[in-house]
Amino acid sequence: MVRLLLNITAFILVISMNALAVMLPLNGQTTGEISNRLDVFFTPAGYVFSIWSVIYLLLGIWVIRQIPKKNRESEYYRKLTPYFIVTCLLNSAWIFMWHYNYFGLSVIVMLGLLITLILLYRKAEALSNGFLDMLPFSVYLGWISVATVANISYYLTYLEWGAFGLGEAFWAIFLLAFSVALAVYFRIKKRDWIYPLVFVWATIGIGVNNQSEHPTLSSLSYAVAVLIFLAVIFFRGDKHN
Repeated sequence: MVRLLLNITAFILVISMNALAVMLPLNGQTTGEISNRLDVFFTPAGYVFSIWSVIYLLLGIWVIRQIPKKNRESEYYRKLTPYFIVTCLLNSAWIFMWHYNYFGLSVIVMLGLLITLILLYRKAEALSNGFLDMLPFSVYLGWISVATVANISYYLTYLEWGAFGLGEAFWAIFLLAFSVALAVYFRIKKRDWIYPLVFVWATIGIGVNNQSEHPTLSSLSYAVAVLIFLAVIFFRGDKHN
């Protein structure tokens, strides 16, 4: 029961922090307003961030599913609970750092969240008994993978870095190629079709966001989304059905 209460408390904390970020908003600025302040190619269009609603819904279901005693005492929930609580704490901390313009610290917190989610994903993968056991963390890890790159890109733009003299276009193409590689890796090696679909959602949004200012890179984003989607379709043998 204590484990369940800790998970519920951690979940309420992260939901409350997100609600405050929207309703107040924290420090008088919304998450989107801060994001739109700089022209960063890897930032998706605003509507793409609605995926957070899906993530929190899935996490809420994950918490509720452990209410029955047999689930609550399972090895799956016992071993995943510490990681889940840490992700909630880091998620909440990131919102604070972002809204109060501590962008360097926000990158560190985001990297911590990414690493924790990777560990959680691997643990869930080893203990999973079905699709619903993996679904929340496939979506969550997929989105944080994208968000980490976007967060780092934003911070580097904020610092007005020189892109090592290679130009923003080169780095945009590099990041899109990296996205394809990462999504396809999860599809082939992990046989996870949910994780790459998050990249499809994100790269389409990146294309939409850059349609006016960077039409060529926008078209490339759409092409990347198609490539990843084709990988999802043609690489079969899914482990999670």
